[in-house]
Amino acid sequence: MQRFREFTPGVLVATASYATTTSTVVVADDGGCLVIDPAVSVADLTALAADLDGAGLRPRAGFATHPHWDHVLWSRDLGEVPRYAAPGAVAIAESMREEMISGVEATAPGHDLELFGRLTALPGDAGHIPWDGPAAQVIVHDGHAPGHGAVFIPDAGALVAGDMLSDIEIPLLDTEADDPLGDYRAGLRRLAAVPGVRWLVPGHGHVAGAGEFRRRLDADARYLDLLAAGEPFDDPRCTAQWLHDSHEHQLRHITGGGG
Repeated sequence: MQRFREFTPGVLVATASYATTTSTVVVADDGGCLVIDPAVSVADLTALAADLDGAGLRPRAGFATHPHWDHVLWSRDLGEVPRYAAPGAVAIAESMREEMISGVEATAPGHDLELFGRLTALPGDAGHIPWDGPAAQVIVHDGHAPGHGAVFIPDAGALVAGDMLSDIEIPLLDTEADDPLGDYRAGLRRLAAVPGVRWLVPGHGHVAGAGEFRRRLDADARYLDLLAAGEPFDDPRCTAQWLHDSHEHQLRHITGGGG
C-alpha cells in the first residue's frame, strides 16, 4: 500500500498494489475525516488506519461507491462510524452478501466479516454524505453497478469516481442490467455534467487533472460506441488477460459478436 499523499488540500489518496486500487480520505478542519472505499488487504487497511492515526486524523464517516467486494471493506482500527452508500448499492450488498464474501475470501482473506459490507443507505433524496466536514456531493447512477455513487468535493474540485474513468481499465458494464450500455452512457453523462472538476480519482488507476478527466470521458464514450457497433476492436487499456476476457464477454453480450 502506498502511503496517503495529499494531491490537493484536504484530500488524500493511497494506492494498493492489488488492481491499483485507490482509497480516498477527505479531511475536515478539526481533524475528522471521511473515508471512501478503503482497500484492499487486511494489511492495507491496517496501514491506512495507522497513517490516519499518525497524522492525527479521526474517521467520522465512511462511504462505499458501489457494492463490489473491494469497495465495502472496513477495519475496527478505522472506528465505529456510519458507512454510507446509495440505497441501490446497499440493497445489492445485502442481497448478494454471500457471493461478495466468497469474492473477498478468495482474493483478500482475513477481513472481519462482521464489518464487511455493513452499509447504511443514504436517504432517498440525499445529494450529500451526511457528515460535518467539507461538502461531499453524491452522483448516483447504475453505470458500473446498481447504485454506483461517485463523490464530488466542491471545495477541492475533486471527483472520486468509483469504478469509472480509469486509465488502466476499460469500462466494465453491469451485464446483468436490462440496458448495460444505456446505463453506462447515462453514468458518463452525469459525471461529465459535474461542474468544476479539477481532479479525478478513479477506483482503479491514477489521479488526474481536469484535462485528463475530459480525455477519459472521451475514451470511455468511444469504447462504448465501438462496442455497440458490434465489431471486434482493441483498446490500449486491455493489457491484462482478465480485461481482455471482460471485453470479449461484453462484446458478445451486447452485440452477439466477438472474436
